[in-house]
Amino acid sequence: MRQFATLYDAIDATTATTVKVAALVTYFRDAPAADAAWVVSFLVGRRPKRLVRAPDLRAWAAEAANVPTWLFEECYTQAGDLAETISLLVPEPEHHGALPNHDRVAWWVEDRLLPLARMAPHAQRTSLLNAWQQLGGTSRCLFNKLLTGGFRVGVSDGLVVRALSQVSGISAESIAHRLMGAWEPSAAWYAQLVSTETTDADWSRPYPFYLAHPLDAELNALGAASDWQLEWKWDGIRAQLVRRRGRTFLWSRGEELLADRFPEVEASAAWLPDGTVIDGELLAWRHGTPLPFSELQRRIGRKTVGKKLLADVPCHLLVYDCLEYEGVDVRDRPMQERRALAETIVSQLPGGASMGLSPVLNVTTWDDARAAREQSRGMSAEGLMLKRRASPYGVGRKVGDWWKWKVNPLTVDAVLVYAQAGHGRRAGLYTDFTFAIWDGEALVPFAKAYSGLTDAEIRQVDAFIRRNTVEKFGPVRTVKPELVFELAFEGIQRSTRHKSGIAVRFPRIARWRVDKPASEADTLPTVKALLTPADRGE
Repeated sequence: MRQFATLYDAIDATTATTVKVAALVTYFRDAPAADAAWVVSFLVGRRPKRLVRAPDLRAWAAEAANVPTWLFEECYTQAGDLAETISLLVPEPEHHGALPNHDRVAWWVEDRLLPLARMAPHAQRTSLLNAWQQLGGTSRCLFNKLLTGGFRVGVSDGLVVRALSQVSGISAESIAHRLMGAWEPSAAWYAQLVSTETTDADWSRPYPFYLAHPLDAELNALGAASDWQLEWKWDGIRAQLVRRRGRTFLWSRGEELLADRFPEVEASAAWLPDGTVIDGELLAWRHGTPLPFSELQRRIGRKTVGKKLLADVPCHLLVYDCLEYEGVDVRDRPMQERRALAETIVSQLPGGASMGLSPVLNVTTWDDARAAREQSRGMSAEGLMLKRRASPYGVGRKVGDWWKWKVNPLTVDAVLVYAQAGHGRRAGLYTDFTFAIWDGEALVPFAKAYSGLTDAEIRQVDAFIRRNTVEKFGPVRTVKPELVFELAFEGIQRSTRHKSGIAVRFPRIARWRVDKPASEADTLPTVKALLTPADRGE
């Protein structure tokens, strides 16, 4: 753990990417393979889920710190992070700086952390009290963050890939590809990750996804419109479909294998030739038209899908791109060539397949593009995608060749009615807000938002909340309904789960309407008018 703690402190102490990469290189060159495997897993976001019930964890930490539970809870509210609260309150080991016999990350994870999931509560308590008596400083904080599922550090996947590439001498693209898909941290896996030899272990894996940047330039600065391929920006699940060795693997952008989640798409993929990898968007789909994202959400959380749900929410893969053709990686070929390959592949599918091409818009000028973008919501799309016809398929988010040009968000003026303290950097400040709109003479909760205010505005709103709290319900405060904020969101649909009868997608605070009294906030009928004609029942 000492090496891991040193790495964590080095990364946490700088914002310079070159210094972070150097620290990573030093760690991976010296660390045992099993430790390096777990650290790679943690750094790329594959943290273990919380293994102990939070109430038990807080109670045992208060016991170890010899403080009353209420005092521990108050400290937790102020710190905003359970792992850090435990590290600060539980006394350091008597022999400060002394470390247990086992100082390996792999030992602490495999022999102390993961077994907690299979223990009875009394055994969990004993194990954790022993761990806190053995670990001190940053090592203990890291253990606690892994324990609570809250491990984060300021290093991107790209920096981890760069460091591993420098250590191994393998290209960053190959390292990124090997990190995709399903794998379990182990010494053998890490050896394969940094091995210069090619193996057959990658045959089920997808390629790293290429991501677009929000358009931040004038259209005319992009050159001729004819140099670009324009498509609708669909609101679904970005996915890669891998067809190799007679088997189909459907992967989400989050590197989750979607086996059996979308059986109609997998059945259509059986018609594709071996050595095919295509990139696209999974959508809830009926009669050639995408359904709202809320319908797709009914399928997302299901490991298996019953006949009724399959009938109620049929799904479809709209194909964007071809990444592998006849077993050959074609990502470095121009976009227009890969599109032609995708058309060839999809043309082999039988009628009625749950897979098709994402249409390319017939745009010859940038004025045509602007006009098309205004039609996005009518197409159930979020806007347009702009892809340079000559561009290769890259890795990660790169500026210049792929842009997403979303329509302007919908907006509503709403009243702040509930507030809750934030976490992390915003611990101790009220930053998590619930907003309401008028339904006759009553305010009905409408949406929650956590972002959009400046630090100075957050402090002002926090002060207002503390002065104008009406009631307290645990960590939540009811606030005098006086402050009005303009909320922006991407979409709106009917919802039986919400008291207002509507739900919005990606709400955030656009601005504080200091010029507007609460009585002039928007009404439920006004907001419902933003629904599509189909949602309004027209």
